[in-house]
Amino acid sequence: MTNSTRKLTPQPLQSLAPGWNKLPPRAKLNTDAATVNLNGMWRFRWLPGLEDKSNAPVFTEDHSELIPVPASFVMPHLDNFLNSPHGLPVYTNVQFPFPIDVPNPPDENGVGEYQRDVVWEHPPKSAFLRFDGIEGAADIWWNESYLGSTRGSRLPSEFDLTGLVLEKNTLTIRVFTFSAASYIEDQDEWWLPGIIRDVSIIERPELSISDVKIEASWLKGQAQLYVNVVSDSKAEDLQFKIQVLETGTMILPGREQVIPEAKPWSAEAPNLYTLRVQAQGVTGQGETVEIRFGFRTVEIRDAVLLVNGEPILFRGVNRHEHHPLFGRAVPEETVRAELSLMKRSNINAIRTSHYPPTTLMLDLADELGFWVIDECDLETHGFAMVDWADNPTDDPNWEEALVERAQSMVHRDKNHPSVIMWSLGNEAGEGSNLGAMAKAIKAIDVSRPLHYEGDQSCQYVDVWSMMYASVDFVELIGAGKEPALEDSELEARRRKMPFVLCEYAHAMGTGPGGLTEYQRAFDTHSRLAGGFIWEWLEHGLYTEHEGGLITNYGGDFGEVVHDGNFVIDGLVSAGREPRAQLGDLAEVYSPVVMQLNESATELSMTSRLNHIDTSYLSLHWEVETQGQKVEAGEISYQPLLPGTTSLVSIPIRASELMKVGSSVLSVWLQTKSATVAIPEGWKVASAQILSTTGEFFASGSGPQKAEPANSINDLLEIDPATGAVRRIGDQMIRDWSLTLWRAPTDNDLRVAWDENGFPAASERWSSFGLDRPVSRLVSIESGSDEVVVKTRVGAAATNAAVDCTWIWTLTNDSLTLDFELSPVGKWSPEWSSHWARVGIEFALDCSPDSLLSWFGKGPGPGYPDTGQGAKWGWYSMSIHELQERTVRPQESSRRAQVLAAEIANSLSFAFESEVGLTVRPWSTAQVAATTHDHLLPDSSSSNVVIDFACSGVGTAACGPGVLAQYRLPSQPVVGRVVFSTKNYRKGSN
Repeated sequence: MTNSTRKLTPQPLQSLAPGWNKLPPRAKLNTDAATVNLNGMWRFRWLPGLEDKSNAPVFTEDHSELIPVPASFVMPHLDNFLNSPHGLPVYTNVQFPFPIDVPNPPDENGVGEYQRDVVWEHPPKSAFLRFDGIEGAADIWWNESYLGSTRGSRLPSEFDLTGLVLEKNTLTIRVFTFSAASYIEDQDEWWLPGIIRDVSIIERPELSISDVKIEASWLKGQAQLYVNVVSDSKAEDLQFKIQVLETGTMILPGREQVIPEAKPWSAEAPNLYTLRVQAQGVTGQGETVEIRFGFRTVEIRDAVLLVNGEPILFRGVNRHEHHPLFGRAVPEETVRAELSLMKRSNINAIRTSHYPPTTLMLDLADELGFWVIDECDLETHGFAMVDWADNPTDDPNWEEALVERAQSMVHRDKNHPSVIMWSLGNEAGEGSNLGAMAKAIKAIDVSRPLHYEGDQSCQYVDVWSMMYASVDFVELIGAGKEPALEDSELEARRRKMPFVLCEYAHAMGTGPGGLTEYQRAFDTHSRLAGGFIWEWLEHGLYTEHEGGLITNYGGDFGEVVHDGNFVIDGLVSAGREPRAQLGDLAEVYSPVVMQLNESATELSMTSRLNHIDTSYLSLHWEVETQGQKVEAGEISYQPLLPGTTSLVSIPIRASELMKVGSSVLSVWLQTKSATVAIPEGWKVASAQILSTTGEFFASGSGPQKAEPANSINDLLEIDPATGAVRRIGDQMIRDWSLTLWRAPTDNDLRVAWDENGFPAASERWSSFGLDRPVSRLVSIESGSDEVVVKTRVGAAATNAAVDCTWIWTLTNDSLTLDFELSPVGKWSPEWSSHWARVGIEFALDCSPDSLLSWFGKGPGPGYPDTGQGAKWGWYSMSIHELQERTVRPQESSRRAQVLAAEIANSLSFAFESEVGLTVRPWSTAQVAATTHDHLLPDSSSSNVVIDFACSGVGTAACGPGVLAQYRLPSQPVVGRVVFSTKNYRKGSN
């Protein structure tokens, strides 16, 4: 609107309008017009509520509180800047933190008031004030003039300052936490109001450029370019000089042209070009803008998603914008670092859950190479709590607001080649406004398909999308055997669509399990376009505690309604430290699948790349024997073309070395040269094969043999009342017991989507008393070389139990334990799984600084359905270093497929078959009873768990449970452990 038609009073908070007096949406352009960045310290005041909303905030001269912009004003970190209350964060997933009283916000509605001065020596005649994002609802005043209001927290808003700029000016902003717009911004995250993105003022020259739309296609091996330029300049002689700088090609606006020698853009080869547009007239040159762009074409053919004519597969993550100190404002260096980490982790796609990200993120996605689903700032999930009554998605009164959000997103981001799909929003139910949004987007841009998971009939979208579908159902869809829709026309339409899992494998706590099986399905069926892990980042908030920082989750700030630690779900921590699951995902997402044959003579390699060959990768081998690296080398190979498979011969020398002792052959592909995100020599894919033909540890480097014992009693002490072990050699043992339980993971605590009607795993375990076992000694039979202990283990109030036989045998310098377990009683036959693990648990007096050395998978943890990133090898770490510290303590840190180990330079183990080994400073019960990681106590002892059988972890925190092949129903279990102690000498006890 022009100055003369500006509204004079602020927009009511219950108004459904998408802001007042905003300028039309447009792309964010790199301009040479003078621009003032207003980020920095602003004057600030917080109010718990406000009755009179019509007048501009008044700041006194001695007002001293300052706040950084951008940042969410409720962040605890800002206590360092603000000496008075400034609100608190609130976390909800689905439910609204206020009554569903559409369209009214609650009276308890925190207000942040901002102010700063803007000074010019020579004020511009015309300028735009731009906000890249204000979370909440904002009213803006420039000097004494009310400029307008913003709605749409993660979308830009621009206001016209023409005729209003003086030499000294005051900009004042009032931000409300809640408004009518809050009903359509119910994303699964913290409510974090404030000025969350850049604020700037852009001068508008007489010869100006308002917007540029680029259509850069790649068709039949040619780059084709169409450019449309928009200007609000009144000059009648206005012309535009348009050029592709890298090729020197001059472009005529409104006309499609072929750009010779240009290369296509893809996530694998992100070739970018620079379009320069100059406004010119009789009076001279006006504004010049530049836009980075790439040539690529997105299409759907025969239910397959194609880019530049080739099928693509999303190996993606969902990404929220979150920072543990600044809230929704993420510093530039953090964004660069996290996208670089994604590239190094073989991630090729990002869904911007659940709103458009900063343009910086999309600039980096263009540069580094990511497929992006750009999602509209729309979610109304809280209405699910009332059966979707009054849902804005199906209310015509909300159409304008929803359509405006869609248009604003598309106009802002239309020139980014990384954006290959638009999404209408997330978890907003169904309704006619989706159709209006889809129509509005198509009116602006028909080059990208539309996505919206909530539209299961696929009436308004171009791809079929689901969340957390089971692997079995995904396989059905891939094969085209899914159940049909009742509407035959919609059924026929959906059958022609590719399928995307917009969310799967909920990366919360320990897990997720089943990544390999999902990826196998994606790789098998061309209709499946891949998926996006939920999610990239844990949303913890930092507060100070005893001189350090601790991580907080829902409920830690006194929220009346909250969703606990459900916000702690990510592949990296809130501080962007990789979790173990990121290493697993990197392995599952590798761009080349590698597999060695059993004789270690041949390597199979299959490329998952779609647009480039593997010539940027070199192939290497290495043999490690008994913990020593023996020999290594490089293998010459013919680079793989996209999507092809090749067989490569392994050097004879490597195969020969595998015949000597216990050895591991590793082969891998690594980068030949560095890129912006990936260093030279970075491993992107690997394979291994194992030989166990000799001792696991070289002489002098592993467990040492003790002197032969005269009788089994020299090495073993059994409690005659319980049958529990008290001593092995010189090592005192405490709390020896059978364990069928683990400290429940986040996945264990929730009911799996595919097991609706059955209790969560943790409830099953508790109902059988696995967390409170009682052991009864049945018998002890002793001899000079053998002790046989029989026990029955059960729990109060249940007849489900297990019979255990513990056979101890003396073999010169060591003890062999043969363990046998059989279930007795009733173990709920209708349940598919009963136990968390079957193993031995005991405690040792050794500090967390003591070393654990082992041969098995490592260095990271693994469970039956996780640990893809763990590799065979010989490892040594302190018990402290072993710990995978989850924000809410739970089962973690298990090392998988262990064949030999030594703890604290004292007690050693060897195993007949692979076991799981967990060593930590706390008991399982301590871990389970602790709510936050920092509350785990210091310890001078270590808890050891050796498991012979173990349940997977699945992804039931949100989605399917443990896959059938990884479940642990009641069953007979056997295992063998050989114990020895380094320090035992005859006569020492």
